Amino acid sequence: MKIAILSRNAKLYSTRRLIEACKERGHDPHVIDILKCYMDITPSKPAIWYRGQELEGFDAIIPRIGASVTHYGLAVIRQFEMMGVYCLTESVALGRSRDKLRALQLLSRKGVGMPRTSFAHNVHNTKELIQLVGGAPLVVKLCEGTQGRGVVLAETAKAAESVIEAFRELRAEFLVQEFIKEAGGSDIRCLVIGTKIIASMQRTAPDGEFRSNLHRGGSAQLVKLRPNERTTAIKAAQTMGLKVAGVDILRSSRGPLIMEVNSSPGLEGIEGATSKDVATEIIKYIEENARPHANRTKGKG
Repeated sequence: MKIAILSRNAKLYSTRRLIEACKERGHDPHVIDILKCYMDITPSKPAIWYRGQELEGFDAIIPRIGASVTHYGLAVIRQFEMMGVYCLTESVALGRSRDKLRALQLLSRKGVGMPRTSFAHNVHNTKELIQLVGGAPLVVKLCEGTQGRGVVLAETAKAAESVIEAFRELRAEFLVQEFIKEAGGSDIRCLVIGTKIIASMQRTAPDGEFRSNLHRGGSAQLVKLRPNERTTAIKAAQTMGLKVAGVDILRSSRGPLIMEVNSSPGLEGIEGATSKDVATEIIKYIEENARPHANRTKGKG
């Protein structure tokens, strides 16, 4: 198969591993920087051009789109969908997962457990926002943040008001969420492919920190999932419409709570912690499912 990996850097661990897995299984991988793509949007023959050449004959694409280029990345994926190329991560699914508020609304509608969350536009609603999530301590999250950036723990109501008002001054969109104290600074990353969890790890924040992201110095170890955690992770990925997802779960006194559903999960941390060959499992899934015009959205999103 001729497979395009939409990545801006061929040297990144996840991109390298996908290239290796493709070659090991006899496929022809091509790394394509989406920002260097340009599109011919016509009714008869939609096309994508890259470095002076038309991109043709691809059987599948694997989007690895960074948060900062989501908007243009979605346009490129939609164009591939219109061309009938199988997309491992479809445009609608990626758009849902990148919009934290939209993602939480979808999860809520499906009855998936998650921390109590509030959102508002009016600055005068600050105290009400805090009360809706049960008061301090609480977490304030930028809607566009990734890898733990733009996430603040406010331990008192006064601190929470200060953080919220500061974000408002910056005209930033944010969510206010309850702090799950019993999680103890740990969360669980589940790597979902299709309807299966291929690998899972527990991430723990370093001393003095509450964010467990590995980019923030967190540590990772193997973890055995409980049945309700498996069910919740798979349901969350399916709710987003994602075929491959990194689902982050908090263990709470009322069961597993979804913290985030990541549409471009990094492979380095989870492969290192579990010794699972996740990249090869992704390629196997493409082999089993890639067919022309098999996307659900077909570029309509």
